[in-house]
Amino acid sequence: MGGGGSALRVCADHRGGINWLSLSPDGQRLLTGSEDGTARLWSTADGTCCALLQGHESYVTFCQLEDEAAFTCSADCTIRKWDVLTGQCLQVFRGHTSIVNRILVANKQLFSGSYDRTARAWSVDRGQVAREFRGHRNCVLTLAYAGAPCVEEAVAGGLLVTGSTDGTAKVWQVASGCCHQTLRGHTGAVLCLVLDAPGHTAFTGSTDATVRAWDILSGQQLRVFREHQGSVICLEVRPA
Repeated sequence: MGGGGSALRVCADHRGGINWLSLSPDGQRLLTGSEDGTARLWSTADGTCCALLQGHESYVTFCQLEDEAAFTCSADCTIRKWDVLTGQCLQVFRGHTSIVNRILVANKQLFSGSYDRTARAWSVDRGQVAREFRGHRNCVLTLAYAGAPCVEEAVAGGLLVTGSTDGTAKVWQVASGCCHQTLRGHTGAVLCLVLDAPGHTAFTGSTDATVRAWDILSGQQLRVFREHQGSVICLEVRPA
């Protein structure tokens, strides 16, 4: 039995398509990144725009909202950190040489992936590159991080997992920047990935219409899910 649904509220101030949404940990604020080159912070209670985050010189590709700061990345090759109360830009992270299409804040670090074929780790406070991860032969599209205690015994500093249009995912030692494993098996671009960190397992989705499960410590492919008829563009793991 079906029924029509109606919107609770509409946030309509952007002047271009919205590329990403990020909800605050407490659920009270929503961050949106747009083709219009801005990000906006909204109240989820009444849909009002609380702050306009303006400064990028091209469209915003991705955004992440934390308790005390917002992070955005853009086709202008930069990442920006913003004050969530005032909308002021607190830091500009420069170093990538092409579109920055994904960021991840984890373990007091900022990770980024770019069309320049690299991923990078940054100091959140200083805005400086702490580590570069080089080895992919094409764009880095997606990122995930596994830290202590999930991999503490195996790799101090945690592991960064990256997926690329070169058809591989790579597992990196964050502390050293060295490639720990290369996950080979997909025959198309890796568009998305998600970690079941306690199980040391990465799941990757690809334009080859498969999802694959991997042991991120050994690099072993565990299983292949083949029922999709088109590209797999998003994955989520439900905790046990």
